[in-house]
Amino acid sequence: MNRLLWGVFALIALRGGVAAQENAFGRGEELFMANKPREALGVLEGVLTQDPGHVKASLYLGIIYQQLDRPDDAIAIYRKILPRAGNEAARVAFNLGNIYFRLENDEYAEEFYTQAIALDNAYAPAYLNRANLRIKKGKLAEALPDYDLYLTLEPRSSQRTRIEQLCALIRGEFSAAERRRVLAEEEAERQRVRAAEEAERQRILAQEEAERQRKLAAEAEERRQALLREVSASLQSAAEETMGSSAGTEEVLGYDGEFELE
Repeated sequence: MNRLLWGVFALIALRGGVAAQENAFGRGEELFMANKPREALGVLEGVLTQDPGHVKASLYLGIIYQQLDRPDDAIAIYRKILPRAGNEAARVAFNLGNIYFRLENDEYAEEFYTQAIALDNAYAPAYLNRANLRIKKGKLAEALPDYDLYLTLEPRSSQRTRIEQLCALIRGEFSAAERRRVLAEEEAERQRVRAAEEAERQRILAQEEAERQRKLAAEAEERRQALLREVSASLQSAAEETMGSSAGTEEVLGYDGEFELE
């Protein structure tokens, strides 16, 4: 009988503890919703002391830490609760992405936005913020599909007009860039053709000049050979004449005049 009573008392105490905890969370939530972060802080920290796995309390407390300019505490609590956040996991990952975005840690921000989408592919805010982050990083082509998905999930978004204008501007810039690319490629091809034609013209001119020089050299050699033949023939003729004269009587002329040395 005593055991039974102790069991009843234990059950009552347990239920009372749970009820007290829920009442504490209720008070903390009420203060949070009333935008009283400092008052809610201690209450929600107390809830987590009793139940470290309390997801909603962790979510609220993370936001409060951000409001109080304690981003490191917010990151710590979100990272701790993320693996066991269940249906709220996408929201926790999204909040982590936002914190890192504000800290200008773009790599982690994109990582957690992407994780939020992987956890819930219909979580529209993650698409929007990842698109905004990609615009910031200059990754325009990657931002467009995220904006499109966001507008599909949130067709009545108050930001729809601005997003559509931005997407139209980006696509227009892409079209202009594509036109510039095509024109640049066409100009490069024209330059290539002109360069090839000029190279061929120079090759032909070089060949013609080489042929002209060859002909000039051949003509000069021919003239030289002709001159050599002519000189040789002349010398031969002179030699023959000399040989013919020496066969007769040689006539030596004397000098009859006076020779004076001045």
